[in-house]
Amino acid sequence: MQAGFSRMNDLTVIQASQGLAAYILSTSTSSPSIVIGHDHRHNSRRFARLAAAAMIQRGIKVYFYTSLVHTPLVAFGVSFLKASAGVMVTASHNPAQDNGYKVYWSSGCQIVTPHDKNIAAAIEENLVPTCWDEGLVDIPSDLVEKPLERVEEAYFERLKGINIRREGVTEGLRFVYTPMHGVGLPFMIRAVENLGIAKDMVVVKEQAQPDPTFPTVRFPNPEEHSALDIAISTADAASIPFVLATDPDADRFAAAQKLASGRWRILTGNELGILFAAQTLDAYRLKAAPLDKLNKLCMLCSTVSSQMLKTMAAVEGFYFEETLTGFKWLGTRALELQTAGYDAVYAFEEAIGYMFSPVVYDKDGISAASVFITMAREWASQGLTPYDKLQQLYKKYGYFQSANSYFISKSPALTKQVFAEIRALGNPHPKKLGERKVLWWRDLTAGFDSATADGKPTLPVSKSSQMITAELEGGVRLTIRGSGTEPKIKMYIECKAETEEAARKGAEEVSEDLTKEWFRPSETGLLLP
Repeated sequence: MQAGFSRMNDLTVIQASQGLAAYILSTSTSSPSIVIGHDHRHNSRRFARLAAAAMIQRGIKVYFYTSLVHTPLVAFGVSFLKASAGVMVTASHNPAQDNGYKVYWSSGCQIVTPHDKNIAAAIEENLVPTCWDEGLVDIPSDLVEKPLERVEEAYFERLKGINIRREGVTEGLRFVYTPMHGVGLPFMIRAVENLGIAKDMVVVKEQAQPDPTFPTVRFPNPEEHSALDIAISTADAASIPFVLATDPDADRFAAAQKLASGRWRILTGNELGILFAAQTLDAYRLKAAPLDKLNKLCMLCSTVSSQMLKTMAAVEGFYFEETLTGFKWLGTRALELQTAGYDAVYAFEEAIGYMFSPVVYDKDGISAASVFITMAREWASQGLTPYDKLQQLYKKYGYFQSANSYFISKSPALTKQVFAEIRALGNPHPKKLGERKVLWWRDLTAGFDSATADGKPTLPVSKSSQMITAELEGGVRLTIRGSGTEPKIKMYIECKAETEEAARKGAEEVSEDLTKEWFRPSETGLLLP
């Protein structure tokens, strides 16, 4: 948040809102409306009120959330209220100085092409601010409704539908919860009350209340090293074996378990993703017991997430698809598959994002926490912990281990140059990496896929972003891509093997080979984290 046309401030929020309003009016046949919510970050409330003013001034009805909300409640509200669009003012788990403006379309999904490009064009055509009055949303009007209470009621009623468990499961689940100085606590309290275990939750008091400065964490992201330290210390002090966390806008979820050895194990995004998939499969079978075939059940993950879900689908007989990175793609594709007759009930991404589409077509940390508690209680009745269950799944589907990392790139030009040099290692693609042959190559920048009949990828191609995926001998799959939001080149490496040790070794070997042969930081100028 700073002055300037490329920063988040009153002017750019008004301009963005005016452009979005113009686009809504150009596409709506009648009664256009929008849901607007905000988190606790600096200026979030003011930015949301300015966005509302731009809509009201143009005759668009505003459903305005008057209190702090978690991001998924905007996505849910768009669908529930049948609104034309939605805006959530949040920067999620970014540093304290940031803020953001997330847009949803009438589907309840984040915007994708062509809406993103059309909205950007409309913003450029509506740059002159016409209303600075944030108080417009407080004036009684047919164009303003404040429906937060009934939307919340509907959301939690929907949430009950995904927490299916077998009869006779009465175990509690003692756990420590941290909202990481964000907005999650009221929603988490309501979720555990509905599950009947409110007394089992201990909240990290130092991180319980919304605080836009995030004083106790270096980065307010549960994925970051040390982010869960205070929560784990709280759990140790009370002899509690589980830690659950949501990021500041509560759309991401993390969990840690204390093992029998006394060591804490923070479950990775991929591990949680597979545990949720196993629970989703069991719940689907429980809900539709007469079904012998699961061919209508559908689960998805992004192309940089674990391929263990694909293996699970092949073994169990349900339908699987992968999409580009981001829940705008996962949510949109799930909705398309749902319309086509599939039960597209679940999707995940390795960056601790989990979507339970009976609730929302976007990632949702509160839904994920609720499902985690439900499945952990059920497994406890069988004498299992989530870690034990994960080992069972590995034994059944194979061991999958990752070695994800990134390089810092000084400029977009350097990123483009590095990828061009990688492509130049072979025609139409490199033949080897280290001692492993390249078995399959997909380049979503150049528009090439070695596995399709016409050589073209089935996923969308974008020449403005760098992304290559390959499969190598030895059960290894890798994806390298330029980040769209940070000066980084990210690499995602996963190896499948018959033992955990072999899988980890394979992933780490490929990480070393990538660094030495393709990225060559000492020569290219890429920086190690």
